[in-house]
Amino acid sequence: MRRFVCVWFPHWPMERLKRARTTPWPVEDGAPFVLTETCLHGRTLAAVNDGARALGLEPGLRFTDARARVPELMAEEIDREADHIALKRLTLWMTRFSPLTAMDGPDGIRLDVTGCAHLFGGEEAFLATMKRALEALGLTPRLGLADSAGAAWALSRFGDCAVQISGPGKAREALTPLPTSALRLEAGTVQILRRFGLTRIGQLYGIERTALARRFRNREAAQDVLLRLDQALGVRPEPLIPLKAPARFTARISGPEPLLSLGGIEDALIKLLAELTRQLEEAGKGARRFILTGYRSDGTRTSASLALSRPGRDAGAIAKLFAPRLEAMDPGFGIDLMTLSAHGTGPLEAIASALPDGAALPGTDPAETAALVDRLNARLGDDLVAIFTPFESHLPGRSEALTPFPGALKPWPQTTHRTGPRPLIVLDRPEPVETIAILPDGPPARFTWRRVTRSVARADGPERIGPEWWRGKADGVRARDYYRVEDEDGHRYWLMREGLYDDQRGGTPRWYVCGLFP
Repeated sequence: MRRFVCVWFPHWPMERLKRARTTPWPVEDGAPFVLTETCLHGRTLAAVNDGARALGLEPGLRFTDARARVPELMAEEIDREADHIALKRLTLWMTRFSPLTAMDGPDGIRLDVTGCAHLFGGEEAFLATMKRALEALGLTPRLGLADSAGAAWALSRFGDCAVQISGPGKAREALTPLPTSALRLEAGTVQILRRFGLTRIGQLYGIERTALARRFRNREAAQDVLLRLDQALGVRPEPLIPLKAPARFTARISGPEPLLSLGGIEDALIKLLAELTRQLEEAGKGARRFILTGYRSDGTRTSASLALSRPGRDAGAIAKLFAPRLEAMDPGFGIDLMTLSAHGTGPLEAIASALPDGAALPGTDPAETAALVDRLNARLGDDLVAIFTPFESHLPGRSEALTPFPGALKPWPQTTHRTGPRPLIVLDRPEPVETIAILPDGPPARFTWRRVTRSVARADGPERIGPEWWRGKADGVRARDYYRVEDEDGHRYWLMREGLYDDQRGGTPRWYVCGLFP
């Protein structure tokens, strides 16, 4: 049976602002203070503290009316975007309790805690631990635990105490005394139910569904009541879309005291790797990406990730690759929980053991190449090691591209058409030159490149390559002639003329240096 927890923060905007504020709080404890926002009806109250609520001020009241009642009322503008960002970060931090967490409106969090409570000593201890952790952050949470997300939502917001637990299969009894507004219905729908004397959820149980639907003129409102009632009772499923998809392979570790040093993080990583690689070995898989996450005691997270060229699960090698990245993990006020997850999992490739020296055949060892790339990426950054890969184009400047190392060196495909010799050094971008040609279709007699004039002693060409008209408009695309030339000092260049003198496409042809021969 699935179990869900809903956490509601009734004073979320106010408490979020108090935690984020760097200046002193504008009022003394117990003094009225409100947050306002501007809407279609003018400036209204968006959130109030206990002092303001004691004086009869409630969210939704116009600010002018509130000031008329409390002339000394202090107010600030609410920041909805900051509230949303902070709630999102808190939701990610709550993955320490369950990998399936999602935001629940502007002031709540929903968790699928199926199979998680036993890790904390049972459901009561689980919720008590969660409540203490949130209160340590300066928040005032209300928690509900039930078989469905709808029932947990109702218990967290309308329960008698801050922690409400409905036992397995007991959602029907737990919801009976709660008001119909606990079904997450629109205010107008709740008002219609009240007109018929239906103020409690338990009163809806004994009414036939067809009779209940006939009480509403609006068919959508009737269907909404039945849907929310079925979701709360667990009759109809209500999917939880997690804010972050959980990893299939995850290891976690927590200690009696928060970790404050790099040595503690390294020790925790070794233990996490032992558990995670055991899970991968049992599944016969390896992983290409590992993410180490530390949950700080102040409600924030710190993480470090590692990407491999091919799936692996060697704990010792992974620990060495992680070492330079652990220095960037700031423990802050202490890390009290750490997790290590594996992503991009796949089967491991069978690799033969290396032969003794002198007995191995010449060539490149794929495993050694991948290990070298992993060490370079660990030092320099993920995907910074790139290789040239073929690209479908007969233009020399577009026939290859730099891509991140895919895990193995693949053989370069053999071309079926003949080409002229290619230089060893190819410029990233052709550089323009000024030339003096002997004949319109011949090589240049002299050319100036990088402010130096060079006289051509020998030349070979041209190698003419037509434009790739199928990749776009042919209008303005010109043919190219490539020449291999040597100057009087023996330096050899790869020159390219873009356009022909009589092609009537863009005026006088332009010359470029594309590469250098050794």
